Amino acid sequence: MATGRLWGVGLGPGDPELVTVKAARLLGEADVIAFHSARHGRSIARSVAAPYLREGQIEEALIYPLTTETTDHPGGYQGAIDDFYAECALRLAAHLDAGRDVVVLCEGDPLFYGSYMHMHKRLSHRYVTEVVPGVTSVSGAAAVLGRPLVERDETLTVLPGTLPAEVLAERLASADSAAILKLGRTFAKVRDALDRAGRLDEAWYVERATTGGQRLAPLAEVDPDSVPYFSLALIPSPVNAAQAGPVREAEPATPAGGPGEVVVVGLGPAGRPWLTPEAQDALAGADELVGYGPYLDRVPPNPRQRRHPTDNRVEAERAAHALELAAGGSRVAVVSSGDPGVFAMASAVLEVACEPRFADVPVRVLPGLTAAHAVASRAGAPLGHDYCVLSLSDLLKPWEVVAGRITAAARADLVLAIYNPASKSRTWQVAAARDLLLEHRAPETPVVIGRDVGGAGESMTVTTLAELDPAMVDMRCLLLVGSSTTRAVKRGDGGQVVFTPRRYPA
Repeated sequence: MATGRLWGVGLGPGDPELVTVKAARLLGEADVIAFHSARHGRSIARSVAAPYLREGQIEEALIYPLTTETTDHPGGYQGAIDDFYAECALRLAAHLDAGRDVVVLCEGDPLFYGSYMHMHKRLSHRYVTEVVPGVTSVSGAAAVLGRPLVERDETLTVLPGTLPAEVLAERLASADSAAILKLGRTFAKVRDALDRAGRLDEAWYVERATTGGQRLAPLAEVDPDSVPYFSLALIPSPVNAAQAGPVREAEPATPAGGPGEVVVVGLGPAGRPWLTPEAQDALAGADELVGYGPYLDRVPPNPRQRRHPTDNRVEAERAAHALELAAGGSRVAVVSSGDPGVFAMASAVLEVACEPRFADVPVRVLPGLTAAHAVASRAGAPLGHDYCVLSLSDLLKPWEVVAGRITAAARADLVLAIYNPASKSRTWQVAAARDLLLEHRAPETPVVIGRDVGGAGESMTVTTLAELDPAMVDMRCLLLVGSSTTRAVKRGDGGQVVFTPRRYPA
């Protein structure tokens, strides 16, 4: 069988309409589409290519094992990245050996600081390979600024912001025009180098050029904390600079006036690593963010978006507000911790959305990783067999109902995942639930207390039902109470795992 062909395809700086005709054709023809992303799974390259892809294509997500964090890899950061590229090359080679054509997506140009080049170095000597150039971020930035890069006999200097500050300053001082890439965490150093070189007043800041999230500003006026990796600094051509008029950005789009949309988004139990790419995409595309204040704080601020934090006990009012904003034409994301359909905002939003006044407002619910599953993963596999999920809160249902359900689950020998076990005003329910369970469960039944899983205060405690101390439990905890078959086992490495076997005894 003939081997497949490898293509490194440049997609340009971000606007899908800047994808070349050849690149668009190859995107639709390829058997396999490969793209890089960080661990959140969201790929800018994939989103740019999306209009040109077709149903049935194989997608290979090449997810970096780390970006800027530390690693215990024996070869350090570079060793971990080299192993990652080697593993990615093996995955793509398997497709090429099977006769499949592989397109590797790359923002900008594949051989201009592009991620594709690492696959090129490892595979191009073994397979027929072609690189399709793309519009670079530097060209895109100059275009949206409306300023020439170079004129006449000038030279253009391109620098990575990762260079030492003294090297940047030296090269900027002698440059005609200059572009500095890879800002993000390097921005403060780059700004200082521009200042030391006497070029700060000439420099422009360009973020996400040619996209809907584009931002242009004199670099001296930019807040370092607001700078993402996909941005650059540009010193345009000094020829006729004095005659150049002020740069004007396009006015931001305003809602069309028709119904917008409400998307109820599950944030997962903690930070960004627990957030799905689908949820991240919905948050990025929203005009308005609505939610309980501490949950909204977990979404990075974006000056394009308006945020509407509220108290935790006004779910119906929060839902109505979100639907009213959407009825006015806004794209609204209502955020929930964990999964929005599990003791969270999806029910509240849908209940209000069923009122006649909101009949024409679209509502979607995007799932998130639940607290129960997060805690279970830290403990082992306590939810490996049948289980039930219930809340100890008696704010929205009588305690008699809660107690009856605890007893029913205990009699049915189900593992229990218990939400909302305690709060400042509810301190007795944990002990009451324990006593009800002990009527049907052995004292040595394993109990897992997971607190703030994924957060800075994460802790995991494994105890037994008889020894469960209510003083250890607060509102940031979730309890997992085992069934008659759940086991807590010490392993050879000194760790302990809790799991419920999949087979139930006859």
